[in-house]
Amino acid sequence: MQGALAMGTLSILPEAKSLANPVSLKKPILTIAHITDVHIHGQNNVPEVAKRCLQETLKHKVDFILNGGDSIMDASYDNVTREMVTEQWAIWDNFIKQANVEVYSCVGNHDPWWKAPSKTDEMYGIPYVVKRLHMPHRYYTFNRKGWHFFILDGNNKGTTLDPEQMEWLKTSLANLSPNTPVVLMSHFPMLSVTNSWAGGQHGDYKELKALFYKHKDKVKACFSGHQHLLDRVEYNGVNYFLNGAMSGFWWGKGDKQSAGPYFYEETPPGYAIVKLFADGAVENEYFPLSLDI
Repeated sequence: MQGALAMGTLSILPEAKSLANPVSLKKPILTIAHITDVHIHGQNNVPEVAKRCLQETLKHKVDFILNGGDSIMDASYDNVTREMVTEQWAIWDNFIKQANVEVYSCVGNHDPWWKAPSKTDEMYGIPYVVKRLHMPHRYYTFNRKGWHFFILDGNNKGTTLDPEQMEWLKTSLANLSPNTPVVLMSHFPMLSVTNSWAGGQHGDYKELKALFYKHKDKVKACFSGHQHLLDRVEYNGVNYFLNGAMSGFWWGKGDKQSAGPYFYEETPPGYAIVKLFADGAVENEYFPLSLDI
């Protein structure tokens, strides 16, 4: 499957990398796109290339999109101005408006503008990101076809859930009926292979691991980004899927560690298609994208 781009090309690589549980030919009850680390900006034809990436994603006829954060290139560095933040969010709005399905987002570490003139500025910090991504709260939950979803905010000291959020998660999981299948998403990996050499993961992973074991009849999978890398960990019956970045090497050609153009180390730019089944099974397939910007 290939698509032509004005001023560039984009195609699905011949073999999609699959990080999935073996699942029978039964039909999923939900098909979801997991995109993360889009890091959109206005240079080098990136807005048009990103739009075509999203169009490729939507060809899978997904029920909705999980957006894993770092939606804009960056608002967190010291030299970022109000105009730069405003421009990036306007480009994001133009990008995501073509989605013909609901989009459920979480906050990435590069999304908030911490250098606003004051903490009372309407664009300061996470509340402005929540507003721009049309999130109901910085962390929240929703249900679809019997599956329960938790969207988390790890943008706290030590890359953790703050006490209020952790208590909310514990109470919410406890209040769910036994065997309710649960998916969680955070920008940061809750458990990963690659955190030892890139990016990092939740600092409260031990507490989360214990909580998920307590509710092992419910918690089925956790999804994340942040690393721009692709890995999967299965522990205590929970699959931790870390999917690669749609932007790959931040829409750049790469460096000496890149295994191919636009790769971050060995991971190409791409997106994942997630299939959820009535019996609680989860399938995650990563579709690499070949970019020429």
